[in-house]
Amino acid sequence: MTPHQATQAGQHRHHHQAGDHAHGDGPASVVPDGTIYTCPMHPEVRQDHPGSCPKCGMALEPVLPGLAEEDNPELRDFQRRFWWTLPFTALVTALAMFGPRLHALEVRTQTWLELLLSLPIVLWAGWPFFVRGWQSMLHRSPNMWTLIALGTGAAFVYSVVATLMPQAFPDAFISMGRVAVYFEAAAVIISLTLLGQVLELRARSQTSAAIKSLLGLAPKTARRLRADGVEEDVPLAHVHVGDLLRIRPGEKVPVDGTVIEGESALDESMLTGEPLPVSKRAGDKLIGATLNTSGALVMRAERVGAGTVLAQIVQMVAQAQRSKAPMQRMADVVAGYFVLAVVGIAMLSFFAWGVFGPEPRWVFGLINAVAVLIIACPCALGLATPMSIMVATGRGATQGVLFRDAAAIEHLRRIDTLVIDKTGTLTTGRPVFDRAIAVPGSFDGEVLRLAASLDQGSEHPLAEAIVQAARERGLSLDKPGRFESSSGIGVRGVVAGRELALGNTALMQQLGLAVEPLRPQAEALRAEGASVIYLAADGKLAGILAVSDPVKAGAPEALAALRAAGLRIVMATGDGLTTARSVAARLHIDEVHGEVKPADKLRLVEQLQAQGRIVGMAGDGINDAPALASADVGIAMGTGTDVAMNSAQVTLVKGDLRGIAVARALSALTVRNMRQNLVFAFLYNALGIPIAAGVLYPLTAWLLSPMIAALAMSLSSASVIGNALRLRTTR
Repeated sequence: MTPHQATQAGQHRHHHQAGDHAHGDGPASVVPDGTIYTCPMHPEVRQDHPGSCPKCGMALEPVLPGLAEEDNPELRDFQRRFWWTLPFTALVTALAMFGPRLHALEVRTQTWLELLLSLPIVLWAGWPFFVRGWQSMLHRSPNMWTLIALGTGAAFVYSVVATLMPQAFPDAFISMGRVAVYFEAAAVIISLTLLGQVLELRARSQTSAAIKSLLGLAPKTARRLRADGVEEDVPLAHVHVGDLLRIRPGEKVPVDGTVIEGESALDESMLTGEPLPVSKRAGDKLIGATLNTSGALVMRAERVGAGTVLAQIVQMVAQAQRSKAPMQRMADVVAGYFVLAVVGIAMLSFFAWGVFGPEPRWVFGLINAVAVLIIACPCALGLATPMSIMVATGRGATQGVLFRDAAAIEHLRRIDTLVIDKTGTLTTGRPVFDRAIAVPGSFDGEVLRLAASLDQGSEHPLAEAIVQAARERGLSLDKPGRFESSSGIGVRGVVAGRELALGNTALMQQLGLAVEPLRPQAEALRAEGASVIYLAADGKLAGILAVSDPVKAGAPEALAALRAAGLRIVMATGDGLTTARSVAARLHIDEVHGEVKPADKLRLVEQLQAQGRIVGMAGDGINDAPALASADVGIAMGTGTDVAMNSAQVTLVKGDLRGIAVARALSALTVRNMRQNLVFAFLYNALGIPIAAGVLYPLTAWLLSPMIAALAMSLSSASVIGNALRLRTTR
């Protein structure tokens, strides 16, 4: 377990002072202003300065770790205490073990020498343990430090009294010519506990490696284009919304924004998990910290500082790492009663040995009571789930999967039904021109050219797709002389002296034009999921254009994997049933709900839950937000709206549905890891406490030395953390 210094925000000032004492005279660390500290075992404990957690006594650590690879000040402090007093511990132990046998010193002289050597170990090296043990009693929150302080304190105080007033003890306490003293037990327990804290703090620092790697992605400077044409390198903090920035090949994108000029391929794998570079051109969005691999780009900054995708990812990962899993609440309740039970068992062991044990009875009672207190440290139990959560959220972030909290990780593996929105979730949400079909006697290319010329005056997404397609084909576009939009049905105007109308069937009917000549082709295109637009020129039907919303590249593979895992897939979309069924057929989705409003999606989720289903909802739009919030686990596309992401418990940064399968697999692995840790912690204490109490002595004559108990206690925490760290590499 690690000494985490945490005090609840709003605690009285003496908590802060106690926390300072817990660190002793350890070196101070330089942290940014506004840093919030929290306890890894009790994330609800938060404050703006270091201190000791009133619940578990652990030392606070920053909610958001810093990028600088500075040593943890507590780690430095404990290392110093350990190494400076280790020679004293070795001398005390050697004297206790070999002194009486070698008869090198007079018995009383040896006892006083052990006392003098133990003083710096107990009163300086072990001082943080006693401070935290005292705090735990003041706050009526017994924890690991309660047990360590009681165990080492009892052994040391007894030994001091035995040294100062040996005549006060009956003959039953005399061993090897003197009243038995246990300075070496107190010294070794403190040294081993310090060693355990050092090992644990080092291991725990690795759980924040994911956040540190994310923080390290952002470049330190940006190349800004001034209004006078001069380029300058400025610190990233000096970039403002609206600034024009140049990104040269091999450089990282400084902030989020839009490409103004240039073309390139960007490696976004560090944020999205997508291994292939993504092509970018004018009008495309850029994510800060992604890598420009080839061409030069000029971008306009749109989101800076805490508003960037990278900053939001870091905040979400940090928030998830500090949340508490439902499984942990059970462990917390158990741990609260556990410490009291251990103190009771230690007292029972002391009196049972003192009354019924062999000589020297009370000496055996004291040693076994101390062993029970030390070996029963609940640190492994307390760290069992927080460590797994911290590692899992970091692993998910590197795969483009963000969990809002620990509950989402624990619940995701249990979903058996997935409701999926169509536009922007199964499909790209960006219309793409499919084809143009001219009436007999005309050319398809001319239909596209005329439609694109007219649509230059429109901002509709379908118009943008048509204009972009014409430019990609190198068609020469004319500027419309007159342009007017008929809301909901299309646009009209004059291009190169010709009267054009572009829109749906309703617009053609308004103009009195028959669409029968191209009806079969139009119906075939609709059956494929495309939107059909009619073009009329000089009062006659000229052709049709098809614009479709293509299925995302990874959607078929993702749905196949989810079906193979036993999930029921349900599509719910506001689009018409014909289009919805067309997309569903391509993706082998049998259950389709079309033309549904936001309230209908919410109702669908609630109906499935009423049937006993555990429902996940995947969507990207404002209309999905109610259903995302109501589902057992809401899954938002990172390419969608902020409202959707704020309503969901899981966000897929790239908007790739394959991330659901990744997230679900990670959820299962994490829960299995947490259970392994909890089982180990419970078994460790279930076996260790009886052995320490001496229940095996009548059968085997085995007694557990308090020093061995201290070593086992330290190793138990290290093993839990080591098991959690396996999640970083488990496939």
